[in-house]
Amino acid sequence: MSSYEWLKDKNPHLNFYHVLDSQFRDFGRIVENYDVEELKIQMGKTDIPHEGNVYVASEPTLEQTSCKRQFQESFYGGMPIQIGYCNGSNSTLNGLEYHKGSEINIAITDFVLLLGRVQDIENNTYHVKDVSAFFVPEGTVLELYGTTLHFAPCRVTDTGFKAVVILPKGTNEPLDGKAEQYTAEDQLLFMKNKWLLAHPERKVLIDKGAYPGIKGENIEVFY
Repeated sequence: MSSYEWLKDKNPHLNFYHVLDSQFRDFGRIVENYDVEELKIQMGKTDIPHEGNVYVASEPTLEQTSCKRQFQESFYGGMPIQIGYCNGSNSTLNGLEYHKGSEINIAITDFVLLLGRVQDIENNTYHVKDVSAFFVPEGTVLELYGTTLHFAPCRVTDTGFKAVVILPKGTNEPLDGKAEQYTAEDQLLFMKNKWLLAHPERKVLIDKGAYPGIKGENIEVFY
């Protein structure tokens, strides 16, 4: 039995798919023809925390590789980008975010992504029944569209997960003060180019100002 099949059996409560399945087309696509070996080598020097996750938006050792030029000049059409990483031991949903622009994830380990669609947000609320889980095998390079709700990956082993995260430069930096609100969507703006809905159970996010817009049980991925 493959890792994917084993995990699917462990999670009958989820709409569970492989990232190569056709169901992923609504959320993103597999990215090919980019050499990411330098990034994999540098990620080997990063650690996985014993609890929680660590997210670094812009990591110099990753941005000093030739990969940055490839993605910046080709994939992002010359727009400035940042390369960072997310490592952790998370196994729950906790929140869902989106950006105005695509995100690249590179799976340094196997992990699961919990994904949704911005189009299914109603009155700044989103129900967990609309979440789909996707198994992402080690080595996969994928694009998450700007209309895809996502958050940190979920681990599939006790060791945890590692992922490279590429985004338009400045994404996830602190906001410059409290911005004037023009639309209801502005309630979700949490950091620069980061709109976030938090699960009410995730008090650490709520206390930082995240909007408690997720309804239903906080999803957990079992392995």
